Amino acid sequence: MKVSDFNYNLPEELIAQTPIKKRDESRLMVLNRENKTIQHRIFKDILDYLKPGDCLVRNNTKVIPARLYGIKEETGVNVEFLLLNRIEGDIWEVMVHPGRRLKQGAKVIFGNGILKAEILEHMDNGNRRVKFEYNGIFNEILDQIGLMPLPPYIKESLKDKERYQTVYAKYEGSAAAPTAGLHFTEDLLEQIKNKGIEIANVTLHVGIGTFRPVKVENIEEHDMHSEHYYIKKEDADKINKAKKNGGRIISIGTTSCRVLESVADENGLVKETEGDTCIFIYPGYNFKCIDCLITNFHLPESTLIMLVSALAGKDFIMDAYNEAVKEKYRFFSFGDAMFIY
Repeated sequence: MKVSDFNYNLPEELIAQTPIKKRDESRLMVLNRENKTIQHRIFKDILDYLKPGDCLVRNNTKVIPARLYGIKEETGVNVEFLLLNRIEGDIWEVMVHPGRRLKQGAKVIFGNGILKAEILEHMDNGNRRVKFEYNGIFNEILDQIGLMPLPPYIKESLKDKERYQTVYAKYEGSAAAPTAGLHFTEDLLEQIKNKGIEIANVTLHVGIGTFRPVKVENIEEHDMHSEHYYIKKEDADKINKAKKNGGRIISIGTTSCRVLESVADENGLVKETEGDTCIFIYPGYNFKCIDCLITNFHLPESTLIMLVSALAGKDFIMDAYNEAVKEKYRFFSFGDAMFIY
């Protein structure tokens, strides 16, 4: 199967640059896999498609303001850091720019000195292992001087940091938002619970690798990035109860989907666990746990459009994407949503 099989033509003006005013009033394209039908709704209408006994599974990771701008101590040259993951303590894996100026031993100053970093090692993947020095609490310093790491296709600045967080974001660690969850409001979640639908959490810290293009023509040769996840016992129990009682497991986003499909046994049941996943889901994959998916519209030729094609069928997904373009849906992180059932 070729990467080019997942290409579609997207006019640049359809890439959403800012979030819609009200989270749950984005558009919702509803795909029925069995009948191959497409409906056009508003996101809060998702309630019409959920049934008592279903279990919604959401990713409660929280995006950290991981983009830092500073200067190299010796030369004063401008430097950009993107925090990718905490290795241990104050040692992080970081993407740096300009890379050629940041060799082992180089020191960088951020926020007029409230945060400093030393380059410890040049890693095989081109990133750096760095150690930070500061007084106080690291996350509070990040909140003060860091910026949200918006995807490269978003050119406009974000006025409200919270709009790149879900309303249920809890555990800090992501370099990108689980964007399907951005459409939910506290009120909508309350209505969902009141209808008899269970809500379970998983945590997967989204890495910047989610934006990495597939560089091989044969998709089976793609080397998928790894991301850290965990599931608590109370949430595993909710998922398993719904599964055993015939309810549907509805994944909010591809990140929740990747967690569930990574840990589920042959019966689709999950357990309390923690680990790293590099699961790559593309057409031909047999889903073990999830039954339905709420997701945004994804980049052409990306691993995420391959995942949704695995669930709904490549031809049906490509038809839906072409219709979304024709109907002028808003695409990508701040764009509209799709419900596949």
